[in-house]
Amino acid sequence: MKHRGRHRRRKQGRALRAFLAGTALALTGAATLISASQATVGTDPGALKPLPSDVSLEALRLHEEPLPSPASAAGGTVGVGAVLADADHTLRPAVDCTGAERRALPVSPAATRAHCWAEDDTRGWRPGAVTTSGDADDDGRWGANRVILSGWSDHRGAARVAFVDAGDPGRLSYTWVLLAVPAADGRDNRPLLSPLSGMVWYQDKLLVTGDEGRALYVYDLDRVQRATTTGTDATTDRTPGGPAARGIGYVLPAVGSYRLPGGTRMGGLSLDRSTTPDSLVASESVPAGDDRPTRLWRYSLSDDPSGAGLLTTGPYEAYETKTTDVRGVLSYRDRWYLARAAGEQDGHGTLWRQDPSGAQAARCGTDETYQCWSGPAQSLSHWEETGEVWSQSGRMLFSLPLHTIDRALD
Repeated sequence: MKHRGRHRRRKQGRALRAFLAGTALALTGAATLISASQATVGTDPGALKPLPSDVSLEALRLHEEPLPSPASAAGGTVGVGAVLADADHTLRPAVDCTGAERRALPVSPAATRAHCWAEDDTRGWRPGAVTTSGDADDDGRWGANRVILSGWSDHRGAARVAFVDAGDPGRLSYTWVLLAVPAADGRDNRPLLSPLSGMVWYQDKLLVTGDEGRALYVYDLDRVQRATTTGTDATTDRTPGGPAARGIGYVLPAVGSYRLPGGTRMGGLSLDRSTTPDSLVASESVPAGDDRPTRLWRYSLSDDPSGAGLLTTGPYEAYETKTTDVRGVLSYRDRWYLARAAGEQDGHGTLWRQDPSGAQAARCGTDETYQCWSGPAQSLSHWEETGEVWSQSGRMLFSLPLHTIDRALD
């Protein structure tokens, strides 16, 4: 039975790859119509500039800030496995997504796996960062589960995460978890109000950008709270108008936080398992059209099972890039990959690979056109065990092998 199931998945995979290849060809044809003004947005940013100065690195030092203990959970606390067992929604495979939804996918290199979220389940919410159990553990699993975490925020900035059961590549199911922060008096939990531009799952902790990129919040994935519909609290499991009443079955309160000094704001986050020790990679949030460079840097992560000293607060490597409006950052084996947002609404973004010697970008349509990546570009997450890079754009969640990206860039 196991071999027959695997054979069916292979056939489904071949069919999906063929479908996505056809979609990519259609999008490539559309890309040839991109205006010359849009093509110039992908101007070569050149080589990365190292920032060796102690003064420069000090400006990126995190300051750890304690939080009150989370409010108690009337419904009890559970781990990731219990949350996945409650998965009550299903993502549609790419073949069942609309043409408008698929236009958010990259033109080149093309996605090899793609799924879309239901419109009625994401209306009023905008997609953010992605991380996976490939970040959490080097075997790619959390317990027996393969998991994708997909972040979203609404017009107020309230943040929620879809816990996606990715054990069956042909059928991704999920359920929602609301992110919260303990109130100052420790009696309540309030919603985390911030776009989720960056998110990394490392061991049993989830690191999330907050306060518009000025902070990192830490969540313990063994302490997810069940939501109920009794009581008066406005954000935890005790409210009739809270998460449970809005169809969200779980709340995850933060257990710690870090803050950046001054006006520095983090954009994308990712995990780099090619360093020793593993490192947390960050990009600065610099708007398009700003004439200052974007900083890229990394912090060391600890494998201490107690969780003490999870993150070193001082960066040990930093660079500047001329690329602005960076939405996704990835570093692997001395190469940095930057996903830049589209230059105009409904356009496509650019994916650059940079190092201290130069920069390359995938091309599509004509040699002058670099707008080949997904349009509303979001975070990049490398699942090292499978070699896949995961991202999302619009209502599409997608992946492709890192070697495919490198081949397109080379």
